[in-house]
Amino acid sequence: MRDTLGPLVLHVECAPHGEDVTVGGQLIQGLHEPVPPLPEGLLMLVGGHVGAEETREAIRQAGAAGYRTVVVKPRGGDLGTAVSAAREAGVALCTVPDNLPWRHFDALVTAVTGALEPAAGRYDSVGIGDLFALANVIAHQVGGAVTIEDPQGHVLAHSSLPHQEIDDIRRKAILGRQTPHREGNSDEYRRVIRATGPVRFDIPAADHTDRLAVAVRAGSQLLGLLWVLDGDPALGDGAEAALDEAAKVTALHLLRARTHRDPDRWRRAEVLGSLLDGGLSGRTAAAQLGLSHEASTVVVAFARPVPEEIPGLAGARIVDLVNLYCEAWHPQALCTAAGGTVYALLPLRGDDTAVQRIVRFAENICDTVQRSTNLALSAGISAIGERLDQVAACRRTADRVLRALAVAPEPAAVATVDDVRSRVLLLELLERGAPGEELAPGPVQRIIAHDARHSSTYAASLLAYLNAFGEAIPAAARLSVHENTLRYRIRRIQKLFELDLDDPDTRLAAWLQLRLHELHAERA
Repeated sequence: MRDTLGPLVLHVECAPHGEDVTVGGQLIQGLHEPVPPLPEGLLMLVGGHVGAEETREAIRQAGAAGYRTVVVKPRGGDLGTAVSAAREAGVALCTVPDNLPWRHFDALVTAVTGALEPAAGRYDSVGIGDLFALANVIAHQVGGAVTIEDPQGHVLAHSSLPHQEIDDIRRKAILGRQTPHREGNSDEYRRVIRATGPVRFDIPAADHTDRLAVAVRAGSQLLGLLWVLDGDPALGDGAEAALDEAAKVTALHLLRARTHRDPDRWRRAEVLGSLLDGGLSGRTAAAQLGLSHEASTVVVAFARPVPEEIPGLAGARIVDLVNLYCEAWHPQALCTAAGGTVYALLPLRGDDTAVQRIVRFAENICDTVQRSTNLALSAGISAIGERLDQVAACRRTADRVLRALAVAPEPAAVATVDDVRSRVLLLELLERGAPGEELAPGPVQRIIAHDARHSSTYAASLLAYLNAFGEAIPAAARLSVHENTLRYRIRRIQKLFELDLDDPDTRLAAWLQLRLHELHAERA
């Protein structure tokens, strides 16, 4: 690891068991927090003074908990006592520069340890938004050291494959998280941004290796740039095609990383996810979201009309678009994604047109997604929640509206709970399950079983009859049979299955069971 990161990033102060040790995982921990066990782990010790007794105690705890390495920032302190404590505890002690953010170092360690894993050359092995792991995969695919930058030249991530060399310019960019300014730099960036594919730069300077670069876009929107060194080893013939493909994959990750890089938005999305799941109380969420506990809100759920996964790049783009629409709706509106569904939480301003405006909000998003990604979305709109404690219930209602739209006889892109209330109620009853097993099968279950065995149509005939309030003529027309044929069937059903249709409770129970059976068949 030290050979890959270099002594400017990681300096070994002592290594009681030698420097060739395996790191099984890493943890960032505050100085005054108890050290949890992590066999073969690397502990990043944050806060305090290196010479303090608390630091020595944390190092001793790390040794007892199975860690191999402890990393600290010296901040001008004397490392003597910390080194002694590390030797006694049997752990290596390393230091990193004071101005290197812990989060950046943590990402570097993740990238280095992930570089040697068998799946490192596959894009599907990279978690969404894990830019350092992505850079390693791109470096493996293209054949040279990679940096991922934003449009202003800030280094978002870089590869760390040990066999790929970097030059002095790249090294300075990694340490400073910014490409150093030099003559001609701006022109190179403009060429890459204007190009429709990879651009090659042959550079004669001794400290500057030749480069291949490409702009990363989502549609016409510039998200960032990829730079690849063409040094040792040299890039192969397929490098430009591989980099062009890498740019498409990177677009997905940069769209998601945009949310991650905004700490407040990321934190608020995490809070919203917990609130939607019911894992957070309304009062706690109100304090973290800047909303009143008594705030009126509506949940809008967006998903495919059929139960299919949203493709990766389109999914990230949908989240991005919904976020933009939420920001335009209200300063405290926000969204999050969960299990293929994107949820928006919309605070209301308390006017009579709120529902109509929410419908237009959802319709605009569905239309924009259709134009941008060629994917059709449906939107389910919950009832109004009068307090934040009701958000989890609103989320469940919005989900049921989506499911009601999926089985509706006439497809619609957007619906409120009032638009499909009856179907939502039936779906709720369906989700709560059948009567208990101790209740023996009744007439309806026997009718359904008889139809399955004999290919008869008693269940459909009875449901059509009950749907028509016992009127044989319209029910027969719906079934395309003569009304006398239907009347005979109904008499036959009552006799065969001991079904008393003169009893209103029996009629209600029979209709409800038949309708739920029909809904279940539609969903299957």
